[in-house]
Amino acid sequence: MTKTLLPLPIGVQTFEIIRQDNLLYVDKTSRLEELVKNCRRVFLSRPRRFGKSLTLSTLDALFSGKAELFRGLAAEAWAAEQAKHPAPVLRLDMSMMSVSDVTQFEGSLNSTLTWRAEDAGVTLSSQQPSDKFQELIRALYRQSGPVVVLIDEYDKPILDKIGNLEAAEAMRGSLRTLYTVLKGCDEYLRFVMLTGISKFTKTGVFSAMNNLMDISMTERFGDIVGYTQEELERDFADWIDDAAGKMRLSRQELLTRMKDYYDGFCFDGTTRLYNPFSILNLLANRRFSNYWYESGSPSFIVAYMKRHEILDPEAYRHLVVKESFANSQEIERARPESFLYQAGYLTIEKWEEQSLTLDYPNREVLDSIAGMYLEHVYNVERYDSIGSDLWHALSEGDVSRGVQLYNTALASIPYHDLARRDESLYRSLFLMLLRGAGITAHGEIPSNRGRSDVLVLFPHRVVVLEFKLARSAGEIDGLRTEGQRQIEEKGYAKPFDADQRAVTSAVVIIDAAKREATL
Repeated sequence: MTKTLLPLPIGVQTFEIIRQDNLLYVDKTSRLEELVKNCRRVFLSRPRRFGKSLTLSTLDALFSGKAELFRGLAAEAWAAEQAKHPAPVLRLDMSMMSVSDVTQFEGSLNSTLTWRAEDAGVTLSSQQPSDKFQELIRALYRQSGPVVVLIDEYDKPILDKIGNLEAAEAMRGSLRTLYTVLKGCDEYLRFVMLTGISKFTKTGVFSAMNNLMDISMTERFGDIVGYTQEELERDFADWIDDAAGKMRLSRQELLTRMKDYYDGFCFDGTTRLYNPFSILNLLANRRFSNYWYESGSPSFIVAYMKRHEILDPEAYRHLVVKESFANSQEIERARPESFLYQAGYLTIEKWEEQSLTLDYPNREVLDSIAGMYLEHVYNVERYDSIGSDLWHALSEGDVSRGVQLYNTALASIPYHDLARRDESLYRSLFLMLLRGAGITAHGEIPSNRGRSDVLVLFPHRVVVLEFKLARSAGEIDGLRTEGQRQIEEKGYAKPFDADQRAVTSAVVIIDAAKREATL
């Protein structure tokens, strides 16, 4: 008999709707109970589409006394106790504000505060947003007791102006004035939580808010949003079985592919998480795709890329940074690795005593970052079709055809983007073409005697490529010989001797003067 599947909450970020409509809910209420019992002023940084808004919506329902929504959940008894003393809740979503300029933003914020006051039966006399914010908090306190303030996407007005430093600073100034009110109103507040993408620093918006506890990188709350492996296999068991059957995979095969494609986000050095948005869409569509990246415009990422000297994507793999790397400065001035981490494109691979090792969390992000570079940094036209054709050529062992396709991509890249680069860029571009087309490709895979530059694995074939950069035509023959000797002596293809796949190896020479590849 076919099991009835609980509907998936795709696009639903309101706890009350999820519970009333009996949508599938991954129970995080025990974590929220622990949070509220132990923390009074909280900040959480997570990438977009990770469940921050649902978390605040759940807290809203909890403090508002909607105990019926928590029946059957881990925090049912605690929610019932909280409902005996409900609190006024003031919830703001900064992503809903108009941000064309500071004046419009403050006007939008003013309107929102006025509506919140009207909902509570309060009339405000103040004109400036910060004054109105303070007046509303005090009025709610007098009316119903200590106030709960929940602010979602606190940094969205700044991120939307990240390509314009002057406009970003103007937004920061306005937000700084607003958020300072929270410290001044401390005696009227029961609980405060802010969420966003960028971590706060010692300067800027939070210069006057040193009473917030940042739980963004603490193991204690590492799983407060996102899905753990245990939650995935427990709460989505029926959906996984259904999808596996329709995709003609075993349950374990599907789980293995899901882990490769969507797992790996880590913010505390220990807890590995799936992005909820990608998992929900995979199970609904029964198809692997870059759902997280495709769900929103990467405009603030692109704006950042155009302003900063970013490294090639491969340079951020297994990158060691200081433990404090994400706290050093405001996000639009942050180093690329800090920015990419906060935006969700890099994650913590390993956390040692004073340092972190960063890497891309999974295949979805690795493919997405490749496509972003090709489209917005190097402006390669038709990169997806070139990459697909390149993959087909390599699968047939036709490296010569692969090099022709690669040269098509190189020809479209502006001269100044290649003239000052080295061999690693050309190797990285080759990998980006494959990954941008959604094809698994590996760079610098270690063997017991060295690292091969590019390794592409097919069910029936292994392709090993060594890249060499020739600064002049006279170097080409020597580099070709050197590369062939390197492949043989270091045994790059040796690990595949036993699996009976055909092995194709070649040396790809980059003629720096001509900006083209040859065999």
